[in-house]
Amino acid sequence: MVGAVTEFSKPSIEYSRLWPLLVVFGFACAGVLVEAFLPRERRYLVQAVLTVVGLVTALVGTVLVARDLGVLGDGAARGIVAAEGTIVVDGPSVFLWALILVFAIGGALLFAERRLEGGVSAFAGQAAALPGTEAERQASTQGLDHTEVYPLMLFAVGGMMLFPASNDLLTMFVALEVLSLPLYLLCGLARRRRLLSQEAALKYFLLGAFSSGFFLYGVALVYGFAGSMQLGEINEAVRNDVGNQALLLVGMGMLAVGLLFKVGAAPFQAWTPDVYQGAPTAVTAFMAACTKVAAFGALLRLFYVAFGSDRWTWQPMFWIIAVLTMAVGAVLAVVQTDVKRMLAYSSVAHTGFLLTGVLGVQSAADLADGQVTSLQAVLFYLATYGFAMIGAFAVVTLVRDGGGEATQFSRWAGIGRRSPLLGGLFAFFLLSMAGIPLTAGFIGKWAVFTVALSAGAWPVVIAAVLFSIVSVFFYVRVIVLMFFVDGEGELAGVVKPSLLTSGTIAVGVAATLVLGVVPGPVLTLAAHAGEFIR
Repeated sequence: MVGAVTEFSKPSIEYSRLWPLLVVFGFACAGVLVEAFLPRERRYLVQAVLTVVGLVTALVGTVLVARDLGVLGDGAARGIVAAEGTIVVDGPSVFLWALILVFAIGGALLFAERRLEGGVSAFAGQAAALPGTEAERQASTQGLDHTEVYPLMLFAVGGMMLFPASNDLLTMFVALEVLSLPLYLLCGLARRRRLLSQEAALKYFLLGAFSSGFFLYGVALVYGFAGSMQLGEINEAVRNDVGNQALLLVGMGMLAVGLLFKVGAAPFQAWTPDVYQGAPTAVTAFMAACTKVAAFGALLRLFYVAFGSDRWTWQPMFWIIAVLTMAVGAVLAVVQTDVKRMLAYSSVAHTGFLLTGVLGVQSAADLADGQVTSLQAVLFYLATYGFAMIGAFAVVTLVRDGGGEATQFSRWAGIGRRSPLLGGLFAFFLLSMAGIPLTAGFIGKWAVFTVALSAGAWPVVIAAVLFSIVSVFFYVRVIVLMFFVDGEGELAGVVKPSLLTSGTIAVGVAATLVLGVVPGPVLTLAAHAGEFIR
């Protein structure tokens, strides 16, 4: 009708449940203002403190939200759909938020480390300067570094928190881009090995943009099938078997491409070794732990909530990808001669083990009392993996020679005898990744293998056990290299870190040990987180 007035209803934003997420973005914006108005020589301390305070505040807020939802109680957590249906704050969301924030705090401490580079950080003094030019030498001589890395990190953390809490495909895509774009920049800011760092950033950007295109096209196709982007309504459309099934299948596959790229699954893992090797090691540690948590959280929410009713359609795809990912990660890690590349392929193998857990039974109602659900197992594995990975990369930052970090195996020969403490700590992290008993990695693998067996995915479990044995070989090879091989030529030394890196390593060791010996509290916490709400 001409002249009709449409009433406007204000959106309802549940700030009491979303404020940890908003705190991270708020501190990120504050970091941008610091870069704009504070003199360069004063930015480092302000940015580092601002970042850590923001992450700790968000972590405290997450604990408070978890308590209000009942995650810290005896029963299953409640949850709400917030922000006009675009964000879900439930038990799994706050559990993943807590993991991301804990690992991000460790990453921020590694970002702030300056003792290892002689009073400057590991980040370039002037990223726009071409490697080897006079401008780059002047920036290095003056001790400049990019403090923009701190707000970039906070924006990435905000995107990581939003990613697994998204309740519609469009919000999930926005979160994917918000977490990815800062990482593309961070990967290219290494102070040393500038060309390698820039190559890593370019590869990550190109492959990431390509996978984002697949994801967005998948969003369009699934919308065409279901007539909605909200995950619950997509699930209803799938359950009722409406529309064109071809749209659903192709759209589901394209969405899977975007998410499997982000978790580093084969055959989409090509970026992982190059980026892990070329990026500043502090960024590598942050990415290895936090990005995996966020991406697996989003993958679980998408396939359990939106496509849970069509489980028998997408499960065979995950069977194949899980086995392929474990094979690629374990076999190619064997032939590596660089510590960071070896850890990168190890990360790929761990992605395969995590995908094994995704194949398990989703609902506790379908299991006998005391059995672990698929979601519970994957959440626990993400915790064990993150602590071991961020601790291992923190140790890698301490092994150096005259040209900076020494990551070639030949430089690590005998380093366990020259520095028994460092060698012992790194060996402990490697043993956890290998799944040796009395470490967190053993309990994590036991959990995901158990849930996969309960769902009848025994061929995948057999493959996982075989590739776990292969992975033990390349982990033990590094331990033998550190303690039982006499090096020749120029060998690396160990630099004494500040309390920042030391604290990160200490927390990683403590968590890996405690989760291996007393896993019950965290497994119980993951159980209380409940299931994704629809």
